[in-house]
Amino acid sequence: MQYYNQDTYIYLDGEFVKASEAGTDFFGQALHYGYGAFEGLRAYSTHNGVRMFKAEAHFDRLRTSCESINLPFPWSTRELIEQTYELLAKNNMRAAYIRPLVFSGSNMHLTSAANSSIVIAAWEWGPFLGQNLLKVCLSDIRRPHPKSFQIDAKISGQYINAIRATSDAIRKGFDEALMLDQDGFVAQASSENLFIEKDFKLYTPPVQHVFPGITRQTVIDICRDLNFDLIEKRLTIEDLYTADSAFLCGTAAGIIGIKQIDDTAYPEDWEHTIGASIQRTYKKLVLEQENYEVII
Repeated sequence: MQYYNQDTYIYLDGEFVKASEAGTDFFGQALHYGYGAFEGLRAYSTHNGVRMFKAEAHFDRLRTSCESINLPFPWSTRELIEQTYELLAKNNMRAAYIRPLVFSGSNMHLTSAANSSIVIAAWEWGPFLGQNLLKVCLSDIRRPHPKSFQIDAKISGQYINAIRATSDAIRKGFDEALMLDQDGFVAQASSENLFIEKDFKLYTPPVQHVFPGITRQTVIDICRDLNFDLIEKRLTIEDLYTADSAFLCGTAAGIIGIKQIDDTAYPEDWEHTIGASIQRTYKKLVLEQENYEVII
């Protein structure tokens, strides 16, 4: 997929430059070792104009991710939000996926970065996993161990496991992979959080063992506002197979239902699940539509 054309601008270290003209540091630690941190957020065309959803939370998390690996982060959240809106305007985009990336400078030693750069790119992108119910499989590839990696941060190199898991799932005829944690409990998909429904209650793994997604927290907030029962607990493979329904959530994917896990199809009609009601509410929330109706 081509994410830009010759007239597409990116934001790079305080300047707006054409993506086709931006150079690459071939001696950078980010390229050689994956020493970088990134974010993903979306802008929506709303009745109030172009609006990024929870932009402050995303850029604050980018700072936290960089601090967790000693990657310099000299920018303010307000500055980056303002520059991102300007970037969208320069590219004439009203709805877009936005990718900020902080990457380390030249250094072939295995030492903390002395300096860093930031690039922000945006492109038009539909839901990451499409809009149809998903076929998902359990992966043999596990999530990184929390004592080896910062699993609560979006660190570039850590996503190699996710690429491996997803690629293997697609080769087997599935849409996405679910990964287990270091103890064999169900954790999350490659880049989305997991919720399952059983007996009119929702369950999701606790944040100590999964990435604390901003969309995940939004789902939790919706459950609280709409009085849905939600329990955070470690999920077994048996929990996954015997659920009534399930869904994934993330900024890129939105909220999307799961049709089946491996060869087991979920019995509940998706449109009548708690997950589908949350999906409808979420869509209205990001579009800043008020007075949404709860339908289960």
